[in-house]
Amino acid sequence: MTTIASVHAVLPPHRYRQDAITDAFCEWCINDPAEEALVRRLHKSARVDTRHLAVPLDRYPQLDDFRAANDAFIEHGAELAKAAIGGALDDAGVRADEVDLIVFTTVTGVVAPSLDARIASEVGLRADVKRMPLFGLGCVAGAAGIARLHDYLDGHPGQVAVLLSVELCSLTMQRGDTSVANLVASGLFGDGAAAVVAVGDDRARFLSDAGPRVVDSRSHLYPGTERTMGWDVTGTGLKIVLDAHVPQIVEQYLADDVRRFLEAHHRDVGDIAAWVCHPGGPKVIEAIRDVLRLTDADVALTWDSLARVGNLSSSSVLHVLADTLRTRPQEPGALGVLMAMGPGFCSELVLLRW
Repeated sequence: MTTIASVHAVLPPHRYRQDAITDAFCEWCINDPAEEALVRRLHKSARVDTRHLAVPLDRYPQLDDFRAANDAFIEHGAELAKAAIGGALDDAGVRADEVDLIVFTTVTGVVAPSLDARIASEVGLRADVKRMPLFGLGCVAGAAGIARLHDYLDGHPGQVAVLLSVELCSLTMQRGDTSVANLVASGLFGDGAAAVVAVGDDRARFLSDAGPRVVDSRSHLYPGTERTMGWDVTGTGLKIVLDAHVPQIVEQYLADDVRRFLEAHHRDVGDIAAWVCHPGGPKVIEAIRDVLRLTDADVALTWDSLARVGNLSSSSVLHVLADTLRTRPQEPGALGVLMAMGPGFCSELVLLRW
C-alpha cells in the first residue's frame, strides 16, 4: 500500500470576512438592486465566514483581463506552491531530491511549463523527477491526485511521490457575468494550496511517523453530465459552469458508489471511522451526509473548512485531510474514506487505513 507521509495545507495571507467580499463584489460587478439583493442572499446562504484571497481585495479591479489575472496566478501560485511543497517535505522528513514523481493539479490558471516545473529547481527537485501536470479535474483532483500517486507507487514501492494542488479561484472572477452560477461561485470559492507526500511500501519502513495508507481507489464518470460543472473559456477568461442539480446527482449516485466500493473490501458504511469529504457547498455536504446516513460529527470538519476558507476546488479535500490528521488521530486499523466530486461530472473515492 501507499503511505501518506504528510499533508501540508497553505493559504494566502489576505483574509477577509464574507460580508467584505460581498460588498466589494457588488460594487465592482452589480448595477441592478434586484441582482444585488440576490448576490447578498446567495453569499449568506453559502455558509462561508471568511476566505483567503491571492491578492489584496482592493487590487481586483486592476485585474481587468485574462492576461492580468493569469499573470497573478503564476506569480502568487508559485509562492504558495513552494510553501506547500516545502512544508510537506519538512513534515515528512523527506528531502526534495528524494522525490521521484510530482503530480501538479490546478483548474484556475493556465501556464506552460506548469508551476511544478517553474519551481522545481528552487525547491530542490532533481532534474530527472517525473512530472505529471493535470488540468481539468477541478474539485475532484485532490482525491484523484492521491489515487494516482497510489497507482504509481504500487508499481514503484521504493519511491517518493508528491501531489501539489494550487487553486486561486478568486482570479477567475468575471465582472460581466451576472448568471446565477457566477453569483453563487463568487460567494463560495476561495484561494489556497496543499501538498501531499506519499511513499511506497519499501520506503515506508524508513518513516518515523506517518499517516494512513491508501488501500484502494475508485473513479466514476457519470454519463450525460458534461455541462454540470466546469469552465467555458471566453475572451475575458474562465467563465464558471455550475449546474444547480449537483446535489441531486450526489443523491442519485454517491450512496451506491460508496457501498459498492466498500463491499469490494467486505466493509460497509458503519465500518468507516473517518469521512474526509470535499466541501462542495452546503447542499452538497447535506446530500453526502443524508444519502450515506452520516452524523453531523462525521462531516463536522468539512463544514468547518467551508466556513473558514470556502471551497478551494482541488485543494479543499486536502485541507480537510490535513485537519483530520491533525485533530482526529485514529487507532491502528481504523478505516477512512476520502471523497470528492468535480467536472465530468465525476467522483473519486479513496479508501484509507491507519
